[in-house]
Amino acid sequence: FTALALALPLLDPALLRQVGGGPGVPGAAVALIGPGTGLGVSGLVPASGPANALSAAAPVAAIAGEGGHVTLAAETALEFQVIEQLQRRYGHVSAERVVCGQGLVDLYHALLALQGGGGVDLHDPAEVSARALDGSDPRAVQTLQMFCGWLGSVAGNLALTLGARGGVYLGGGIVPRLGEWFARSPFRARFEAKGRFRDYLAPIPCWVIDAQANPALLGLARVLG
Repeated sequence: FTALALALPLLDPALLRQVGGGPGVPGAAVALIGPGTGLGVSGLVPASGPANALSAAAPVAAIAGEGGHVTLAAETALEFQVIEQLQRRYGHVSAERVVCGQGLVDLYHALLALQGGGGVDLHDPAEVSARALDGSDPRAVQTLQMFCGWLGSVAGNLALTLGARGGVYLGGGIVPRLGEWFARSPFRARFEAKGRFRDYLAPIPCWVIDAQANPALLGLARVLG
């Protein structure tokens, strides 16, 4: 994800799909988050001093951390119940525990347990997504909505932490496959739902990166000079 962060200033706009917000603030920090096998988190912040090999176009510093493992917070009664279900199984419930491929399956089964069982016993994240997108499984729809809502909350937290007024990029393999459904999901509302800092977050653009373009390769090329 650090390589992908380094590629962000080089991305062709045609590879990006905006979800809410305005144009972003030039030169400001940007954030990167992406659910896939896990939950990748990174970003670019302005660096002091002259440009170096990692920032051929502009002096920036990429963040390499483990932000996907921050503790997940609930905002609704149902989310509290889901976290309780996951705590009994895993102990600590991180953002990555639900906002990733396996998280889709775990969310589905947590909702299954809370609603008294029944339904289909799914174990493939792609199947959960497919059943949600075609509307054939109401529980899968609820799962994907909860997934996107939690992603919005975590992405909003990241934007506040980094002061990412330059924008938030959404990478990974899951979100790009959701297409226009994602724009109608709870993601953006939850991204902005930060009380008195709603007005701070509302102008911040979020961009979904086309994963098929292998954009991280641009970041590796930037590192190699």
